[in-house]
Amino acid sequence: MPSHIQDQLASSLGKSDEGPNIALAEKIVKKTDVIGMKDLIGLLMHKSGTVRNDVIKVIYEIAERNVDLVLPYTDTVLLLLDHQDNRMKWGAMSALSAISKTKPDLMAQHLLNILKAMDTGSVITRDHGIYILCNISGLPSYHDDCLELLLEQLEKAPVNQTPMYAEQIANIISEPYKKRFIKIISSRKDVLEIPSKQKRLEKLLKKLQA
Repeated sequence: MPSHIQDQLASSLGKSDEGPNIALAEKIVKKTDVIGMKDLIGLLMHKSGTVRNDVIKVIYEIAERNVDLVLPYTDTVLLLLDHQDNRMKWGAMSALSAISKTKPDLMAQHLLNILKAMDTGSVITRDHGIYILCNISGLPSYHDDCLELLLEQLEKAPVNQTPMYAEQIANIISEPYKKRFIKIISSRKDVLEIPSKQKRLEKLLKKLQA
């Protein structure tokens, strides 16, 4: 029998847009509804892929607004990084990205799982992995490892993602890595030959070399 929470999902309401899912997330956050949150997590195991897709959307929207509601279920969200449904994988990574803003130490404990998901997941999965690595890099004991990993990602980043990755990394890069960072950007001729992307990267280089 559908739960009260399930009744409010887009699929239950016959809607094809994400409006109801976002509204549900906002409602749970506004009420700090821990019971509703628990119910939502339970629906991750629903037999319907459409329901599961709605649920992961609600979860990462909640994480963006009140990460404390999602924190108790971090281990459950981490398990989704191995899900066969790519929507679940990148949805989970979105939630973990939100968690990493305030709990980078927690995400640092699962760095190997995050890196594996980045290698096997979609562009969105990798995007959020970059955010997570940048947030973890703020921890002194992980800074060097994260910078090495981020620069590796920058070297092989898809053309369309390269400027965004470079901008994110530039925000957290430390002096010992600047020279290599600049060298990597300068070597990405495939990106620099596209005027709009060239403009973003040259602006970034100018700022770093100032």
